[in-house]
Amino acid sequence: MAKSNRKLKKTFSLSRQSILYLESVRKRKKQESMSAVLEDLIAQQQRAAEMGRISASAASYYDSMPESDRAETRSWGEFAETQFPSED
Repeated sequence: MAKSNRKLKKTFSLSRQSILYLESVRKRKKQESMSAVLEDLIAQQQRAAEMGRISASAASYYDSMPESDRAETRSWGEFAETQFPSED
């Protein structure tokens, strides 16, 4: 089944401070609506959560390796870094 891009209407109660913040973001980013601001904030949080999940998964993978494999991987990484031009 294909995902629907159809928007659903919901009603939320937010503090005055939250509304003022969202309105300031809307004006600064020249968004048409508060819904667009909320969509952007949610998307940012989802990306951050996904990056955290990927980072934790990578750390778990490398932490589970024997020290000899980690040392070899580290050596290959250090070698690879020398193969790129300097950014100076």
